[in-house]
Amino acid sequence: GSQPSIDFGVSGGELDKDTRAPSVVSFYKISPELGKAGDEVFEKIKALEALGNPTPDATRFLGTEEGRLCPLNGGWRLQFTTAADATFSANSTRGEAAISNVVDAVKGRVTNVIDFAPDTATGKMPVVEQLRVLIKPTALSPTRVGLRFLCAKARLRKLFGIPLPGGRRWRLTFPVPGPFLTKIIFAILRKPPPPMPYFEVAFLDEELRIHRTGEGNTFVQRRPSTTANAWA
Repeated sequence: GSQPSIDFGVSGGELDKDTRAPSVVSFYKISPELGKAGDEVFEKIKALEALGNPTPDATRFLGTEEGRLCPLNGGWRLQFTTAADATFSANSTRGEAAISNVVDAVKGRVTNVIDFAPDTATGKMPVVEQLRVLIKPTALSPTRVGLRFLCAKARLRKLFGIPLPGGRRWRLTFPVPGPFLTKIIFAILRKPPPPMPYFEVAFLDEELRIHRTGEGNTFVQRRPSTTANAWA
């Protein structure tokens, strides 16, 4: 079937040109078949939501010593999303990737994990093997989690074409501007600063998690049989 071809930045369709927030993927613009498949997923989401959220206090114990009891705690693997920045496919320069989300409710940390796959046509391994985005979550309500992006960590096979001996990997850390710096940047640009990112838990049980972001994107995640790849 058709796959959305999303590339980096505004020109690639990843970000909204005005807010630079993650764009919402329009499945029907890609193909009628993908649009109908998306409709089927949304119908299933509505059916689950109609049953009611079995976990009305999803953020309980988030960021506390009892965090292991938090319903959100643990690993989650992405099954479906409308967010362009979390959409990867083999027919784009971004390449294909598996997306995971790890919630450490004891430390009060969320890690978004992107594991890039080899090229499907050539089998060539990607230069960037893995990207991790570290986030500080805050419980804003029983179902809403505020997000403060801390940094991104990349694991690379090569840097400027240079590999490390012994099969070791390059590791780079990229800081994310804090709220104060973001306000200054937007003040200079004479634009209102973006609101605090968050997600609202619509459905959560022991296996499935459905949430929506402040930008209106939908995410469906499932507990994996194993946790996300180790940062090794």
